[in-house]
Amino acid sequence: MDPLSDVFALLKVESVLSARVEAAGPWALRFPAYRHVKFGGVIEGARWLWIDGSSERVKLNPGDFYLLTDGRPYCFASDLAAPVLEGVEVMAANLCNDGVVRFGAGHPQTIGAGGRFVFDQEMSGWLVDLLPPVIVIRGDSPQARSLRPALELIQLETETVRPAATVIAASLASIVLVNILRAHLASEVPPVGWLGALGDPKIGEALRYMHAEVQRNWKVADLATAVAMSRTSFSERFRAKVGLPPLEYLTRWRMTLARHVLRSDTDTLATIANKIGYDSETAFGLAFKRMFNESPGRYRARMRVAGSGLSNPASQILEPAFEG
Repeated sequence: MDPLSDVFALLKVESVLSARVEAAGPWALRFPAYRHVKFGGVIEGARWLWIDGSSERVKLNPGDFYLLTDGRPYCFASDLAAPVLEGVEVMAANLCNDGVVRFGAGHPQTIGAGGRFVFDQEMSGWLVDLLPPVIVIRGDSPQARSLRPALELIQLETETVRPAATVIAASLASIVLVNILRAHLASEVPPVGWLGALGDPKIGEALRYMHAEVQRNWKVADLATAVAMSRTSFSERFRAKVGLPPLEYLTRWRMTLARHVLRSDTDTLATIANKIGYDSETAFGLAFKRMFNESPGRYRARMRVAGSGLSNPASQILEPAFEG
């Protein structure tokens, strides 16, 4: 798998596609703080989007998609002069029997649907912390080509309550997230940090090598040679793009994999060490403790105790997830 797929595989993405929202007339709604990522698409009409407290307003047109990633409260409006009401209360009061939220009268009219993604808390930083607060993919941009069919399916699925709707909604939401990130990577202004580094011809290739052969005893010179760069140029470019030296990045990824295995498998510490590139259990244990301030064995025991008291994680995302 490529690095982005690797991260998604460990994120344990839980997603919710909220009710379809059909609004008319002048309105403005404020939504509360949230965890991880909110997303949405505009099916018909236009609306304004902004982060609460920010002076920047973004106009969304039909076919546009957006991601919100920094957890702050946010607002939607058909009219910037309209009084701002509490969005969750308005949505809950206007949820119809067919699953569609309808409110207001007159013009303008706007239709949209959205939802959220909740990730494994320990892994969320690999993605969420590296994204800008707002990402907008315009429906008429070349990068939106793969999103257009998804918007058509969202429009169909949110028109009324359908059998197996939650299964379709989760799949659609994941497709939307991946394609928004792909479009963001392909934009004229590439993202910074780890996500942007994936789109760099040289550094992205080096990242793919490290993820594909995580157990290999990589040296900086080996990686530089693999991508046809000098050692010095490669090291400088990698750090500028990713924010970490190459081998420090590799160590962090190895430790991330180790935590995942410690939580989900029963492999011995020696087996885990070998799988992620350490010659001995001792070397692995020292590296793990340096990064997380506890031994792998203690971490595994703590996670087992914590896990035994948890309810179904999916239940944590079944609360209302209304979007504007």
